[in-house]
Amino acid sequence: MTVKDKQKFREEIWSVLENKDLIRTSKSCFGKIPNFKGASKAALRLQNTAEWQNSETVFTSPDSALREVREYALRDGKFLIMATPKIKKGYLLINPQNSRGNEKRASTIEGAFRWGKTVKNFPQIDLVVEGSLGVDLTGNRLGKGGGFADQEIAHLFSEGVIDEKTPICTILHPLQIADKIPIEAHDKKINMIVTLDLIVRIDLL
Repeated sequence: MTVKDKQKFREEIWSVLENKDLIRTSKSCFGKIPNFKGASKAALRLQNTAEWQNSETVFTSPDSALREVREYALRDGKFLIMATPKIKKGYLLINPQNSRGNEKRASTIEGAFRWGKTVKNFPQIDLVVEGSLGVDLTGNRLGKGGGFADQEIAHLFSEGVIDEKTPICTILHPLQIADKIPIEAHDKKINMIVTLDLIVRIDLL
């Protein structure tokens, strides 16, 4: 497995999504976590899971595909922690009471900076939601190539605010699910996949 293999795999997924007009923006998805059509429906499906209902604090990456996940978390009165883009400015914590009535705006990157506060002492996190370019059904995940999700997950483990039992979820389009994702030793696994019409829970133990 080489970095070149992973990049070729990424380009194949980006091409499929663009060729089938599955991106909900006019901008190219190449080089990004795809903002796929149906992301809002996938977020609703996640919202109806036991993992969501049992969570008080939700962590997400800043990807556009997860905007509704962040909005629904705030609307449901959950504390939201969002990584800043490329983790350049650390992590932001949004108290749902402070963003009441502005959940949609607060769920954007700009809004998170406005309504959130930088957090270093993390509360216990009950649900992690990462954006993905691709996954397979054994929990292997492929990102856009920067390694930021792996860093985020590793950081949360090191802080002791998540453990092996914490749901680490991604939402994506069904065409982003592959038979086998190429991986490297440092890649972190997920244990929950949600699409428009599918929920997969993966036992990693």
